[in-house]
Amino acid sequence: MSTLNYPEDLRYTSDHEWVKDMGDGVARVGITAYAQDALGDVVYVSLPQVGDTVAVGDSVGEVESTKSVSDIYAPLAGEVVGANEALDATPELVNSDSYGEGWMYEIKVEDAGALDGLLDAAAYQAELD
Repeated sequence: MSTLNYPEDLRYTSDHEWVKDMGDGVARVGITAYAQDALGDVVYVSLPQVGDTVAVGDSVGEVESTKSVSDIYAPLAGEVVGANEALDATPELVNSDSYGEGWMYEIKVEDAGALDGLLDAAAYQAELD
């Protein structure tokens, strides 16, 4: 297994989600390399529906692996504007490319400044140590 990476251009939560600013108030959310590694082989992903309104900390879906089932939490408040349909057929993308093809959903953020309140890569990694 290669060393787990945590891209500098993303923000992170202590619940092991990453958030990427996509511009125009939209953020893309997925789970970190640490989370997918801890879960093991992902076999099913349940995602929020487009149009759902979520609050920070809401459980918005779940990731099922050969080891366990884990909730996905909303790191930001807003409206779900996209979901990664590819995960229906190929949930293992979460394992193979957690920061790319394995993204989970996109949210139109209520408060763009809230992104700055999330952890940067160094702070997230410090939490893992």
